[in-house]
Formats: sequence, C-alpha cells, structure tokens
Amino acid sequence: MQEKYIYCIGLMSGTSLDGVDLAYIKMHSSLYKDFEILKAETISYSKEWKTKLQEAINYKDKDLKELNIEYAELLGEILNNFIKTHTITNLDFVASHGHTILHQPENGITLQIGDGQIIANRTQQKVVCDFRTQDVQYGGQGAPLVPIGDRLLFTDYEYCVNLGGFANISYEKNNQRIAFDICPVNIVLNHYTRIIGLEYDNEGKIASEGTINVELLERLNQLPFYKKNPPKSLGLEWVQKNIFPLIDEYETDIPTILKTFTEHVAVQIGNSVKKNTTILITGGGAFNTFLMKRIEFYAKTKIKQADKELINYKEALIFALLGVLKVQNKVNCLQSVTGAKKDHSSGEIFYPKK
Repeated sequence: MQEKYIYCIGLMSGTSLDGVDLAYIKMHSSLYKDFEILKAETISYSKEWKTKLQEAINYKDKDLKELNIEYAELLGEILNNFIKTHTITNLDFVASHGHTILHQPENGITLQIGDGQIIANRTQQKVVCDFRTQDVQYGGQGAPLVPIGDRLLFTDYEYCVNLGGFANISYEKNNQRIAFDICPVNIVLNHYTRIIGLEYDNEGKIASEGTINVELLERLNQLPFYKKNPPKSLGLEWVQKNIFPLIDEYETDIPTILKTFTEHVAVQIGNSVKKNTTILITGGGAFNTFLMKRIEFYAKTKIKQADKELINYKEALIFALLGVLKVQNKVNCLQSVTGAKKDHSSGEIFYPKK
C-alpha cells in the first residue's frame, strides 16, 4: 500500500512583523511526525505594510474591513509568487494564520485579517484559515494554537518554547497539554532597537553591553500577569498598557533597556520550566545568543540549538498541521491549553471561485 502524504503550504505572520513565513510541507496523513519542510521562505513587509499593520489596532470597523480585503490580496500575491518560484504543482491546500490585529479573548474578540475567500480566489487553491475565532466563541483564549503541533510533532522534548513577538511554552502534565504565553520578547526588544534605527539587536550584542536597572527589573517581574494560572495569553494591547509605560518611566538608555528586558524574559522562562530538562527553542529569539545564555542560566540546562529551518518556520509548519487536522475534521484546539469548553476542530475552509 502506498503511503498517503498531504502537500500543503503553511502561512504565518507574527506580531514582530518580520514578514510572512511560508513553508511548503509534505506530511503523512496519519503519522504526522513523518513530515518534511520542502521549501520555505520569509517575505519581508514593505515599509508601508509594516506601518499599516502597526497602526491597524486603532482602525475603525470600516477601515479594518478594507484592510482585511487588501491584506488577503497581498497574501494571494505572495502565495502565487511562492508557488511559481518553487514550481509547486502538487498542492492540497493552503493553511493561513493571517495577521492578528485584535486579541481580547476576555471580551470575546480576536481578529486575524486576510479574508480566506479572496486568498482562495486569487490563488485558485483551497484555503483553511481563521483558526482562533471558534475557540474564543467557546470561551477559550484562542491562543496559543501551536501546542497541538508540539504534542504531535515534537515528542522528544519535555518543553517546547517559541521566542517570537511573545514567548510561549507547552508541555505535557498528567496526560494533558499545558500551554500559555510566558511574556513579551521581540515585540518589546525590537520596539526599542527601532528608536536607534535598527530592526533588531543582532545576537543580543547591544543588550550584552548594557547594565541592568534592578528596580525596573523587579517591577517587570512583579506584573500581575505572571502570577496568573494558565490558560493565559498576551497581545500588543497588554504590552502597550503595561510594559512600555513602565520601561519609559524608569529608563531611556537603550542598551540598559535591552539588557534589563532580556534578563526579565530569561527569568520568566526559567520560572516556567523544571531545571535540567530537554527544551526545544524556536522562533527568531533563538538566534539571540545573549538571551539564550541567560535562559540557560535560569533554566539550569544546556539548550541545543534546533535546526535553522525549524527555528524559522516551526509556526508555519504547525499551521499547516492545523489545516490538515481541520480538513480531516480532527481536534486542533485543546481545551487544556485555551480554556475553551471542549476540544474542537477550528478553522474555516474556503474553495476557489472563478
């Protein structure tokens, strides 16, 4: 009997606004661990798009509807170019996360722009998207969604940590997957490097040369969010309300801010893991050498760097898996992770119209 494989593209845009991650995946239809990232690429946002996405949190409904359509057109164009560039002929569907503009699950709100029907029409491909809304309707956080992928794909590690705009973690406890957002990471670090004209602090070199503002570090570590039990998740709104004003009250020296916040991130991650354990760390923050050393210090464990492609494209890979599970009508959202009233199969499927 021939093994049945599914071919799909996972599409991800994170809060750090690096760009759109695309991963063309070959995955076994039942033994999901048997997967291969065949092609992968990050398409950076233009300056204009970056500004739009940063400011969209303040948009009115009408402007958001227009942006939803415009962004879907952009994704359709990016996908068509990716498919053409890599001569992809075998494709079952596209799984798109979209870009998060609003995330207030406590108010029953989550919005990821990138209209699925428009993407389907532009690419003439089946599209699976809008993975968070149903979970929020079921009383869940709508986040994080990656842990189902950690459970099915990365069983060799006790903890899976992603360092993107935010740090999130997932692990097994009493046969349940536990997962939550730990703290902000690049969404804060990159905000302050932009003040000195840099997109990010390469390998954490600027942070490593700063000093720690002890009082600021203590205040950051005392924020009430860190005492809450999971499920819990973070969004840009929380950072704008709780992090930026606190840092700006105490400090203006950028190296000091970067070093203090890096230490804060390492402390919070260290608090979230058992010591001397196996940790898979992915996301752009995994290339921040200084941050990784501080995490090792607080986690009391040596962390082996993951494969570069996995670091960069793990989320795109897992959204492809979420798409596979949705198409198969299998669970892709875990009650134990999001706090929803039940496990469920989340997402919407769109078919192309001529």
